[in-house]
Amino acid sequence: WLEELEIIFEAMECSEEGKTTFGTYVLREEANVWWKNAKMRLGPGGVAIPWAMFKREFLAKYFSVDVKNKKVVEFMELKQGNMSGRMEIETPANGSVITRQ
Repeated sequence: WLEELEIIFEAMECSEEGKTTFGTYVLREEANVWWKNAKMRLGPGGVAIPWAMFKREFLAKYFSVDVKNKKVVEFMELKQGNMSGRMEIETPANGSVITRQ
């Protein structure tokens, strides 16, 4: 989703503030409520919030390292199916290794 938005932003030659404005326009339901609260915390008094800051906050909220690790393991289990063996996944964010049998 973020990658698709960034392709559009590049084509439109959006400013950093424009990226945040357009990117947050598509948020719905719980994510929209989260953004309203985050915007007050990050940019009190109407300070413009750069896209990089929005992305960092959004990913931290919805795609924490733990959630990413779980999704990688789920994907690998789906990909392996009934194959047995040992699997190690190194995550660059914190360098930890997840080992599954």
